Parts: sequence; C-alpha cells; structure tokens
Amino acid sequence: MSASASIECRSLSAGYAGNRVLEDVSFRIDEPAIYVLLGPNGAGKTTLLRVLAGILEPYGGEIRVSGAPIGDPHRRDQVHYLSHTDGIPDGLTVREALEFYARVERAGASDVERVLDLLEIRALGDRYLSQLSAGQRKRVSIARVFLRERAVYLLDEPTSNLDPGVASEIRALILNLSREKIVIYSSHNLFEAREIGRYVLTIKGGRLTLFSRLDALRSAHFVIGIRALGPSDALTGLARQGDYYLRELNGPEDVPELIRDLEARGVRIREVREMGNPLEDLFT
Repeated sequence: MSASASIECRSLSAGYAGNRVLEDVSFRIDEPAIYVLLGPNGAGKTTLLRVLAGILEPYGGEIRVSGAPIGDPHRRDQVHYLSHTDGIPDGLTVREALEFYARVERAGASDVERVLDLLEIRALGDRYLSQLSAGQRKRVSIARVFLRERAVYLLDEPTSNLDPGVASEIRALILNLSREKIVIYSSHNLFEAREIGRYVLTIKGGRLTLFSRLDALRSAHFVIGIRALGPSDALTGLARQGDYYLRELNGPEDVPELIRDLEARGVRIREVREMGNPLEDLFT
C-alpha cells in the first residue's frame, strides 16, 4: 500500500433530507490497521461510511482520503465500500455478477478467477443469489470488494445476521485479505471489535466519543456466555443467564484457551458471546 494512504475528517456533519445524523466529527487515520467503528443502531456508523465512500455529500466539514477531497477521481479510486446489504443482483449468477463488477472496477477476467478461489466460492459460480445461504452471499459480496486492490476498505457490518461459525470465518478472511491496508469495519459488537481490530472509534448520537487503541481499553469485568448443544458435566456449577453458562475471564485473550478446554472435555459449543452491554461503559 502506498505510504500516503490516509483518511482525515475535520468537523464533519452529514445526514439525510436536512436531518443531521453526524455532527462535528474529526479524526485522522494514517496507519495500516483495522479500525472498528462501534455504536448502537442509529448512531451514524453507516452515514459516516457513506460519506467517506463518496456516496453521501456532507453538509459541512472537510474529508480527504489519501489527500484527495470529495469529488476527486483519485479519491474514488482509493476506496472500496461494502454495504451491509449484499449488493448482488438476483437475476445474475455469481460468476456473471463478478464479471459485471470486474468491468465496473476495470478489473480483468483473471481477477474474477482469483476471487472465486480466494473466497472459496468457485463451486457457487453458476448459482443465483436466491439459491445461496447468508454466509455464501456474504462471501460473494466480499469477493466483489477484492476484485481490485484499494488502499482503503470501508466494511459496513460484514458479519451481521450470520451464525457465529460463519461470522468467525468472515473475520479471519478479512484479517488475512486486509493486511497493510486501512480498513474501517463497522459493528455493534465489542467482542468482535477486540477480536479483529487494532483501533476503535465509537459514535454516540452522531458524535465521535472515542478514538483509541483497543489494547488500551480495560473493563472491570469480562464475562462470556457459553451456549452448548447439550448438557455437559464440564458446565455443571456455572451460573446461568437464560441459555448461557457464564464464565468470568481476565479478558478476551483468554477466550480461545477456554474454548479449547471445554471442547476437550466434551462440550459441544454452539455460541460464545460477551455478556452484558460493554458499549454502555464506553458511552457514559
């Protein structure tokens, strides 16, 4: 990636039909990393990504992507935006859709072949979107984004509405594909943020409330919930919240070891999630 890749917002305000969603947002990003954009629904995450992508014109302030202002063709050529919707037409097969987007992106036939293998979706090439599972559709959407290399990737909740196993695969894929890139990855899940991100930006009520390295954030208590496919002696004695067995850990770095230990003891894990609402601590 070019050393000049950067994103800068100065006093940004934006919204829809005169209604302001973002107000006085300022930050600068110039280090290759995954920056997780956190906030509750309606906080302004998607609006910010749309402005950065050049889809939505701001009401005020200044935005520069790799030094280029809004409207500069160089800026558009620097950025890939993945909407939270699939963005693949129902009337095309997977291969036809990728070939269409390759033409739009000025990519070649070899790039279509590359992403079919990269995303492990070659077997889906002749199938239509309506025939795909949610995880398969998401893989196709991400394949479209990586048809052509960019300096900046804007990913709007790429794991929303996916089961935990598929979501974990998508996060690993993005980590692998996005090294040495600037990636802004919106989410409302702090556990996911800690797993994938190096930095976190939080938005509340349309304003930027935090921009920090994730390893600088500390919670007084880190409690995870474990939902199992069946009963197990290894879970006996743990406190419960609904269907979840609760374990307090030092931090998210202890989660993989706990999962390995429980699986070795015969627990069939369906889901692991951080309990409570840690966003409340960030937004107070």
